Amino acid sequence: MTGIMGNELGEITIENEVLAKVAGLKAVECYGIVGMAMVNVTGGIAKLLKRESLTKGILVRVEENAISIDLHVIVEYGVNIRAVTDNLISTVRYELETFSGLKVAAVDVFVEGVRVDE
Repeated sequence: MTGIMGNELGEITIENEVLAKVAGLKAVECYGIVGMAMVNVTGGIAKLLKRESLTKGILVRVEENAISIDLHVIVEYGVNIRAVTDNLISTVRYELETFSGLKVAAVDVFVEGVRVDE
């Protein structure tokens, strides 16, 4: 379902792909987040997505004009995962609510991998 808002002038519809793009762009700006991940269901392998494919690591659901979003991410080695994901959740929640005008009911983060730089 898409997000729908209305007023006396008409109706505004926001597609889930747009919400996913905003969430993905804000997520990769967060400290400690390397990028979005797409998980191969058969092999269970997480793949780091390029910037053009960010939305493949994001699932957006809109029910009763409330957004629920799943973010599959890869984090940088050595960061505090709890602190990074708390920051990610609050940033994405704020940005989506500000951007869309819809309430964000849930932001679920799935850490699919860790990148180790040598």
